[in-house]
Amino acid sequence: MTMSLVFPPLMHGYELDKPGHDPFEVAKSKAIQGVEAGLVVYNLTHEALRATFIFTPEVSLNQAMIMLPICGIGFQNALGALAPPEVAVHLLWSGGVLINGARCGKLRVSANHQNPTKVPDWLCVGLELDLWPASENMGETPNETALYAEGCSEVDASTLLEAWARHTLNWLTRWEADGARTVHNEWRGLAHGIGEKQTHMKDSSAVFMGVDDNFGMLLRDEDGTTSNIPLTTLLEE
Repeated sequence: MTMSLVFPPLMHGYELDKPGHDPFEVAKSKAIQGVEAGLVVYNLTHEALRATFIFTPEVSLNQAMIMLPICGIGFQNALGALAPPEVAVHLLWSGGVLINGARCGKLRVSANHQNPTKVPDWLCVGLELDLWPASENMGETPNETALYAEGCSEVDASTLLEAWARHTLNWLTRWEADGARTVHNEWRGLAHGIGEKQTHMKDSSAVFMGVDDNFGMLLRDEDGTTSNIPLTTLLEE
């Protein structure tokens, strides 16, 4: 067990003391049981930081999906405040977290249903962040990295988790007060790949043009046709 972490008002922690326990799955189980919003289920090990926030939105699922980019912004702000200034943190639309251009972790999202027009009972956003590389030979996986391999060895995982909660709550408050536009403006400056071809997509020639009002991915193919991939397609069961 780690020392008791300090979370901001309206948030409280639930630590999993066994490495094999998945905070994302435990959080979903607790949400189904009716646990209150604000629970942070987490598991900190030598190798990884894994944590999940439980939300109870009051808007449709299509609008509530903004929790995913908000959590991404919150993480970038948290690590940006703790890491050396030369460390760059960027976000993939699909939830991936990049540090200095290489994938270091990901955000996941789930809700009790996938109807975009219906208000969800709960929505969970989880973070999985590699602290140490899985292999000493990182040259074999140049597109993957770990936090402590990128000049962040002084960043304590517990402190980072506490900071992520604070910054995420701050952005939730800003969204509720100022609307989605302020979130869009912040996220666009952190997003990776805007204006570039999405070689991992089915249509590898499609260019990522940005996002719509609900953070749906806008893709333009070679003949100029624009398509939209809703953020709800990222929902896990």
